[in-house]
Amino acid sequence: MKWATAISRKTSMEDAVLECAEGIARDLGPGPVSLALAFVTPHFAQFHNRIPALMQRYLGPETLLGCSGGGVIGGGEEVERAPALTLVASRLPEVKITPFHVYRPLPDLDGPPDAWERLVGVSADEEPQFVLLVDPFSVRAGALLAGLDYAFPTAAKIGGLASGGTSPGLNALFLNDEVHTQGAVGVALSGNVAVDTVVAQGCRTIGDLMSVTGCRGNLLHELDGRPVFEVLQEIFDGLGDDERELARSALFIGVLMDEFREEPGPGDFLIRNLIGVDSQHGAIAVGENLQEGMRLRFHLRDAQASAEDLHAILTNYGKIAENPDVISGALLFSCLGRGEGLYGTPGHDTDVFHEHLGEVPVGGFFCNGEIGPVGGATFLHGYTSSFGLFRPCTV
Repeated sequence: MKWATAISRKTSMEDAVLECAEGIARDLGPGPVSLALAFVTPHFAQFHNRIPALMQRYLGPETLLGCSGGGVIGGGEEVERAPALTLVASRLPEVKITPFHVYRPLPDLDGPPDAWERLVGVSADEEPQFVLLVDPFSVRAGALLAGLDYAFPTAAKIGGLASGGTSPGLNALFLNDEVHTQGAVGVALSGNVAVDTVVAQGCRTIGDLMSVTGCRGNLLHELDGRPVFEVLQEIFDGLGDDERELARSALFIGVLMDEFREEPGPGDFLIRNLIGVDSQHGAIAVGENLQEGMRLRFHLRDAQASAEDLHAILTNYGKIAENPDVISGALLFSCLGRGEGLYGTPGHDTDVFHEHLGEVPVGGFFCNGEIGPVGGATFLHGYTSSFGLFRPCTV
């Protein structure tokens, strides 16, 4: 197994594809290209339909997957707000690659799982791993992920929502020789391949871990038997001036995914937005359906918290990973709200990745939402960097 990435800032689409393809060919060496992923900024929107043919002409991958992105990542760089194309390519011996395009209607979650197997063209017995790229205007990503978790509960699922297009029909999804503007595209990888997932949600905890004792749907009324507004006021009173100001605009809820974990750390919480306040009924609205007995903790997010969380998550991965030394390539799906706008400098998450995992090739794009697992289930995230790390099952 071998991976390579390349990036081009050339403003001609053909020149950009050629430059990336030459870099990929140089790094991969002679032999077939099993899978290529192409990510392109909005500056090339009028040339989307040319990309599959150019990829075949200059690289000739057996399978092509990709999409438009508000920014692209590859070749050790992250490019935002400027024309750029990234290619990520791999040689995957003993790996079966099944490409698929999904559009409405999705199978019923109350039906048999084999409907989902037919949808993506693989069976659970093949133990596939998934890379998914979704148009946010035409597919409910949460329903798609829930269905894939239902049919393939042990499979890794990693990816992101296409970006760069500001209205329906303006995003592009690439799959072999086709360009789609709706639905979701992806590949199922089975055989001698394992995908480790790392999801960095970029928050730090404040306040105590508390249990939900009053809720309705996504409305939170009570924590540990106390009105939620009373709990929030107590937390605010205990913050410093800078944290208090940050909490006015960057306060989140973390849902503990393992109810038996007594000392949760980074990666144990599913981070969700606070989306509204109902002062009349003493409730706050959370971007997740709640149940009594859930354990929650408030979180803050800023550049420092995001950096610390990414370091902690990658450090923990290095300690617990089965074979971190044989990772041959990685995909990075990062939120449009991260990058230079958050950190003040370009390339932050890529640099941190290389600091912890060495010169493993990593590429991807800046998404409208990031796909990755937390606590054994797959979710659509925001403000997150979601990594898929690829290695052979046998060495």
